[in-house]
Amino acid sequence: MDRRSFLAATAATAGAAGSAGLGAAPGHAAVRSAQDPESVLTGWFEDTYRSLEAMVANNGLPADNIDLSGGEPILTENTSVTNIGCWIWSTVAAAGLGVISEREMHARLARTVATIERMERIHGFWFNWYQTFTGEVLDEWPGSGAPVDHLLSTVDNGWLDVALRIAEDADPLLRGRIRKLREDIDWSFTYVPYNPADPVAHPGHMSTGFRLADDALTPHFYGALVSETRIAGYLGIADGTVPGDHYWHMLRTFTPDQAQEMPPGGDWVVRDGVRYFNGHYTYRGRRHAPGWGGSMFGALMPELFVPSAHWSPSWRTNLTHHVLGHRDHGLLDAEYGYWGFSPANVPEGGYQEYGVQYFGISPEGYCSNTDRTYVPYGEPKPDPSAYTNGVVTPHAAAMALMVAPRYAFDNLRRIARDFDAYERGFGFYDSVNVGTGKVSDRMLSLDQGMFAAALAQVLRPGLLQRPFRTGGFRRILKPLLAKEDFGI
Repeated sequence: MDRRSFLAATAATAGAAGSAGLGAAPGHAAVRSAQDPESVLTGWFEDTYRSLEAMVANNGLPADNIDLSGGEPILTENTSVTNIGCWIWSTVAAAGLGVISEREMHARLARTVATIERMERIHGFWFNWYQTFTGEVLDEWPGSGAPVDHLLSTVDNGWLDVALRIAEDADPLLRGRIRKLREDIDWSFTYVPYNPADPVAHPGHMSTGFRLADDALTPHFYGALVSETRIAGYLGIADGTVPGDHYWHMLRTFTPDQAQEMPPGGDWVVRDGVRYFNGHYTYRGRRHAPGWGGSMFGALMPELFVPSAHWSPSWRTNLTHHVLGHRDHGLLDAEYGYWGFSPANVPEGGYQEYGVQYFGISPEGYCSNTDRTYVPYGEPKPDPSAYTNGVVTPHAAAMALMVAPRYAFDNLRRIARDFDAYERGFGFYDSVNVGTGKVSDRMLSLDQGMFAAALAQVLRPGLLQRPFRTGGFRRILKPLLAKEDFGI
């Protein structure tokens, strides 16, 4: 959706919201009182980026999260490569939207890149966890002292690679240094080629990563196509280091004989010489290809960068049905009054995977509430009162702006208006218990980074997508996605 269409779609919502604005509490007021959706969205971006600024140490690395429960923000001592990626692409977006200057963008990116250049890595990939303030590999978890199980995570390195490509495109002065950083990233390292003699151990999928304690790839794979983890395969296919048939070996659902969320519809098909089950689920009359657990970010995070919905009508329909399904679950099944479910900070403390079970192939999919109200297939849906301690996370609703702008914009405005969930100068808190009104006292780099990227895509479509619309993405990946037919 282009910017003009988005603003037209949201204008009616902004008017319907009336003068209540974005915040009801004195200390957590609206960003702007203007009815103009662009003003509201721009204000949200500015504040979200300020929260990311507050998380960044002097070496240019962002903390994993920030605690705002006290008088002064407290940064965690650990960070991940995904967090670093979020800071990089958010900084490029901030410059593109005029929040910071091009000169300031370069200074910030240069500081972060200099630290990345010093960070230890193996086989061309970075470790999953580093010390925020030193950039050293994290060996013990802060607080508990428990040892860190060192992993070169495929998906986390994927998000850093995405961010480095964006920075390389945006900053000519850093282009050479970033290219040198990326020279050793070879996605064939974590790809396990398909072997028909042993498709379980050799499924044609990406391994979850390389575990240092075993000096080997993990025996686990990213199987679900409609998951955030597909980004690693996309990068490899576009680079030519992973074959295109990897895309067709990915799971739309499990095959009908396997345990999963619900019996799938669909047929066996052959595309580009690969025979696979083209499965789908149905929720409230709409067909969709599910992800792993049913989270919003699993379906939509790659869409922030790789424009599959523009290249494939089937992808566009599928992502739309995911968003509408989250909306209907939140408003109809559970009657929360709000929606947008993804892994997030638990408002009362901790971290949990949230989602809508009908949108994941896992036999025990994610639930939308902390109390995990799971409904086995075939059993009647419970009364909405059974969904106690439902939790929505604003970053999930923000990504839905790309797909269903009117619904998503209205949802975010109501979350900001009805809860003490928005902090002037920082943006939305990470999550809200819509039953009790309890709001998380933390903001996460990952979630704020997804929020910022979603707003950038709405305010200036394509701003962060330039590297993924050219080269191997256009030449190799786009034709694959264009052939996609989820049978929906």
